Amino acid sequence: MRATPTPAPAREFPDNSLFHHVSEGGRLGMSSLYAGVLEPGTGNGKNSLLISLFSRFSQKRTLDRVRSRWLSAIVWTALGVTFLFCFVLGLGMVPTASMEGTVLVGDHLLLLKLPYGPNLPFSSYRLPQLRTPKSGEIVAFRSPVEPDEIYLKRVIAVAGDVVEIHAGILYVNRMRMPESYAVLHANRRWSWQENIAPQLVPAGSLFVMGDNRDNSEDSRYWGPVPVKNVIGEPIIVFWSYDAPSSAWLDPNLFHQVRLYTSVLAHVTQIRWRRTGLLLCIR
Repeated sequence: MRATPTPAPAREFPDNSLFHHVSEGGRLGMSSLYAGVLEPGTGNGKNSLLISLFSRFSQKRTLDRVRSRWLSAIVWTALGVTFLFCFVLGLGMVPTASMEGTVLVGDHLLLLKLPYGPNLPFSSYRLPQLRTPKSGEIVAFRSPVEPDEIYLKRVIAVAGDVVEIHAGILYVNRMRMPESYAVLHANRRWSWQENIAPQLVPAGSLFVMGDNRDNSEDSRYWGPVPVKNVIGEPIIVFWSYDAPSSAWLDPNLFHQVRLYTSVLAHVTQIRWRRTGLLLCIR
């Protein structure tokens, strides 16, 4: 009878052995390594200190990355907004009633500037003008009389057109113009502006008039406007507040701040229905 050999006793590993913790399936997992060697409380103080330092270093790097991303996003956003409002868009506010019926006193507008050759920042140079306004469009332009003033009017005729007014009725190239947008008061006073002899709009110019014919200084008074004076066209009303012209025309900065802060006490004077009104199709 053959003697059965006695099996060798199993080798015991110390608690801090790399192989003490085994993942399911008998394979060594990364958690086993950390649990056996780097886990705090195993008696290895140096490893605990290394874990703490490594954790703090990782957190600092994560915070630095987040801050860097936020800073980069803020910088690029600021550059984008600056470019947008220098060359593409502009803001405007209507202080008078010359375009009433279409644009009201207190309307705040977004202007499209890019097609009309905006100025380069901190210089008098302008980009090339990409288009010329057409008849019927509303444009913002520098006054030919007071260049520091920006006016908002409707283009009635362009270069080469013949304009005339008889008894308040507008004719362009001897054809009566249907003006559904024009505001004519019943008790209006007839004056020389209601009767203008035929005049040819010169090259590079526009004949403009306000929709509120009884309360508008326009080409009837100071003649055609050079196309180069156009700075943009209104595309949308982004906010409107009902306040008198005298308040909007007040040059005092403190009074302007007080006017805007008065919105908090007079919310009902905000014209909510005008927010988002498109002017580029009127």
